[in-house]
Amino acid sequence: MEKDVDEVKKAQVVEARARNISHNVRCTECGSQSIEDSQADIAILLRKLIRDEIHAGKSDKEIFKKLEDDFGETVLYAPKFDLQTAALWLSPVLLAGAAAGVWAYQRHKSKNNVHIMALNLVRSVPLTPNEKQTMLDLLKPPPRPRTTPFSIWRRWQSQ
Repeated sequence: MEKDVDEVKKAQVVEARARNISHNVRCTECGSQSIEDSQADIAILLRKLIRDEIHAGKSDKEIFKKLEDDFGETVLYAPKFDLQTAALWLSPVLLAGAAAGVWAYQRHKSKNNVHIMALNLVRSVPLTPNEKQTMLDLLKPPPRPRTTPFSIWRRWQSQ
């Protein structure tokens, strides 16, 4: 009786491990489903392979490594974080940081006009708001023409 209980518990542990691994492996035929949720032939075979590997005494790590070696890294839902994938994982953060830096620089540049600060120092009397606005209007560069795909195409055609 006690032997039967131990076998049932062992079978439950094996089944739980197999389901846990199956939930983290992508179906190579479906692509968007885990092999636990998929009914494709390859998913059924992979679930059987996982159970066989567990019965053979392999660890979860060894099973994931075997699946990755056989089917490639895309079979796993959680790919490794290494030097090759670092750019992919970090690019949104780097892009947002660069955009924030450009925005902060433009904001700082528009608030601190060097020419007005120099005039204030030379005159030793601060500019009046009217003089300051006139100075800004004179020093402001003309707006750049908007770049559209059509204008790029015309420029490319003229070359």
